[in-house]
Amino acid sequence: MVTRLLGSVILLITMMPVWAVDQLSASVDKNPVLVGEYFTLTIEANGKVSGQMPDTSALSAQFVTSPVSTSSRTSIINGSMSSTTSWQMQLLSRKAGEFTIPSFEVAGHQSRPIKLKVLAREQDGEAQQNIFIKTELKPDTLHVQQAALFTVKLYLGQDLLDGQLSAPQMQDAQIAQLGKQSEDYEIVNGRRYMVVTREYLVQPQKSGNFTLEPPIFNGQIREGYRRMAVSAVGDSLEVEVKPIPDTYSGAWLPSELVNLSEEWQPIEQTVTVGTPITRTLTLTALGITKEQLPDIQVPDVDGFRTYPDETDRKQMTRDGRVISQLIASYALLPQTPGTYTLPEIKVPWFNTVINRVQYATLPSRTIEVKADPNQVSVAPAPVANTPQQTTTQAEPHIVIQPADKTWLDWALIASGYVLWFITLLVWFMTRQSARVAPTQSDHTPQAPNEAQAIKQIKHAAQHSDPGQCYQALKALARAQGYDHIHAWRHQLSHELQNEIAKLQGALYSAKQENVDLSVLYQLIAAQHKQVKNAKKQQLEPLY
Repeated sequence: MVTRLLGSVILLITMMPVWAVDQLSASVDKNPVLVGEYFTLTIEANGKVSGQMPDTSALSAQFVTSPVSTSSRTSIINGSMSSTTSWQMQLLSRKAGEFTIPSFEVAGHQSRPIKLKVLAREQDGEAQQNIFIKTELKPDTLHVQQAALFTVKLYLGQDLLDGQLSAPQMQDAQIAQLGKQSEDYEIVNGRRYMVVTREYLVQPQKSGNFTLEPPIFNGQIREGYRRMAVSAVGDSLEVEVKPIPDTYSGAWLPSELVNLSEEWQPIEQTVTVGTPITRTLTLTALGITKEQLPDIQVPDVDGFRTYPDETDRKQMTRDGRVISQLIASYALLPQTPGTYTLPEIKVPWFNTVINRVQYATLPSRTIEVKADPNQVSVAPAPVANTPQQTTTQAEPHIVIQPADKTWLDWALIASGYVLWFITLLVWFMTRQSARVAPTQSDHTPQAPNEAQAIKQIKHAAQHSDPGQCYQALKALARAQGYDHIHAWRHQLSHELQNEIAKLQGALYSAKQENVDLSVLYQLIAAQHKQVKNAKKQQLEPLY
């Protein structure tokens, strides 16, 4: 037992020098390298290292760096134990020149610095290149927060086995990829290339002169029976970003073109009191994102109630430009007859082509509102007669003179009793047969979605919940084949349209509107029953 313990102590003493770090070295797998070509940096320590690693943060100032991977191995040869720990990372230089990889320190030991030479790529013509990158920025001169479209095209002239295309970089700018990449084929100088296209949205956040660094591609291609590593990098672009003018006021909207249009339903210039009008405004802008589009302020008009409806924002790319749209709908409800002028609507924006503030304008519009001819007017109550008038008027004298009944009168009375008895007998027999065989329901089967929406309206009316009631109305409109509630509303009765307008006022208007949800539900249920009866009358002749 003592011998075994003594042997373990001797072995531990002999291993102690091996565990300590006695040498630290750094090396690269390529030197010189090309611009945009990845190379591997390896830092290796002879000896056991626990919880320590070299500081590589200084490399990010000169190179594009990847995460550091750590590995270790231990070997015993002829009773002698050795241990090695290594750290590896991928580096890439975007510029040509001579660079120095600094020394690293681990456990008190330092590595030697490395002199690295980065060579520029030869511009020997696209026809002789297997892989190359083209980039384009539209527009190339920007204002702060103006959106530009950065298009990257990777041309591949050989079979690609695998590869990686990095994202572009620019200081003080937001860069986001638009959609997915597309693949196509092009002929360049008589050679067929597969082209991978990516589009990026670039929005600078500060003014000044910046460099837009292009993406870098690294991958492997097949050449015969061999795998070859390849790389490509596009040209850097210098971008001038202009500041927001001091004289500009309002929401900042830099664009090359802004347009404001509107649609009316109904399109007539003359409407009736209580007839809802749907006004749809469309704001289209070039070179900005959909989030930058400002909300359109519609002024209130005396004699009208205005309720905001649905708002939608869209964004697309066309011909190298970013196009955004804001579509906002409003419901206008005329209250009193007369001639009204809706004021013009102006949206300020900054024209980046001529460097001047302009306005997207909708001109004023005149609408004539007429009284509803179907509305029953209340006549004034008759004036009560004075006592003097009562005394002067002669009171009518009613004379009741009984008449003798003939045999024809008695026959008609008897036939009436007979018909009443026959009717009672038929009703009794029909009721008895209904108990034996259940009667088929007269109701036309309705779509589950429509029936569920009506139940939701009833539930909301019982609990006095305007929000739930409005959502149920939208569901009912969709169940009847209408995408928006304002389109469905125009085929309803005037009374029902007015109740829906009151509900919108209670939800959205600054003036609190009083709405009775039970009346709204009764009108919906009555119209639904009327539609079912109409369908029943149309289907009965088929049987």
